[in-house]
Amino acid sequence: MYRLLAMIREDLANARDHDPAARGDVENAIVYSGLHAIWSYRVAHWLWVRNLKAPARILSQFTRFLTGIEIHPGATIGRRFFIDHGMGIVIGETAEIGDGVMLYHGVTLGGQVLTQTKRHPTLKDNVTVGAGAKVLGPITIGEGSAIGANAVVTKDVPDHHIAVGIPAKNRPRKDNERVKLVDPDCYVVGTFQI
Repeated sequence: MYRLLAMIREDLANARDHDPAARGDVENAIVYSGLHAIWSYRVAHWLWVRNLKAPARILSQFTRFLTGIEIHPGATIGRRFFIDHGMGIVIGETAEIGDGVMLYHGVTLGGQVLTQTKRHPTLKDNVTVGAGAKVLGPITIGEGSAIGANAVVTKDVPDHHIAVGIPAKNRPRKDNERVKLVDPDCYVVGTFQI
């Protein structure tokens, strides 16, 4: 129970850290569709890994109906994952998302083939994906990288790079564009790490 409450507190703190419009935890817990989708995904994923696949898919589709965010219960998502504005997000079954990742509305983490293989992208820790971006195929987006709004990414992006355009082109992040990393072994509660 403590772990569940700590995870919820961490998610609420993460929402405050990523959204300057966030007013308070109670309001955020009630109105943030991104939080609802993440919490529902965690239940669906718990069902999925216990081979309760039909209930997991039903829950994920019901959540999609309510939030406009479709997260396949087979996807793997780390801690401090934040979805801002959420509507239109699609995360495929074999997608892997690290810690501290942020997605804006309209993002697709999709596949390019119809085979039962690893067909969706891997986003390493502290990646940001801009509104409307499409990240397609079994590619890897490196730690601390960013994908620009409406970019179409079909090739790997190295650590600490920015990918923009259609098709996306990469460039290294400048020192002033680097992301502040959070210790992955800590829970973040407000501005305190425990």
